[in-house]
Amino acid sequence: MRTCTLRRKTQETDITVKINLDGSGRVQVSTGFKFFDHMLSSLGKHGRIDIEVKATGDLSHHVIEDVGICIGQALDKVLADRRGIARMGDAVIPMDDALVLVAVDLSGRAYSDISLKLRKKRIEDVSSDILKHFLDTFAKNGRFNLHIMVLKGENDHHKVEAAFKALGIALKKAVQVVGREVPSTKGVL
Repeated sequence: MRTCTLRRKTQETDITVKINLDGSGRVQVSTGFKFFDHMLSSLGKHGRIDIEVKATGDLSHHVIEDVGICIGQALDKVLADRRGIARMGDAVIPMDDALVLVAVDLSGRAYSDISLKLRKKRIEDVSSDILKHFLDTFAKNGRFNLHIMVLKGENDHHKVEAAFKALGIALKKAVQVVGREVPSTKGVL
């Protein structure tokens, strides 16, 4: 089983994260922010990755950012040298008016290019800008390339939810065990 449990306790937050890359999409999330919980649930469910998150903290920015740090570090730890994985994955996901493309490369190198094209300052109970920051923080701490592009859409909720669903599907493809080799011409990632 490719699982990891991490805890991050600071003066601002207390975060516990558990992931299972070979799960069934079972999600138990409690961050205090309903929309963010919904997005993490979408990522886990559609990526068939078991995710447990218990988070408390002083500000939404600190909590959501620290969850990104923890989930990213847990993913990186589980993947270790990334031996045998497919390494790359992508998905194009519709949700009503929205159409979103997500591509990942679990290369061991952190990079993100995220274009959500959000119009509102808030979506439900979270600031729109923290969602992009979460995705960037997740990619940096997971040491992977993440590209997200909203191809079309009007509703900000739909755009973000399609992005999280697509990210789950892209990650599931990329973490699949397809061999024994490190997936790189260099022999290391």
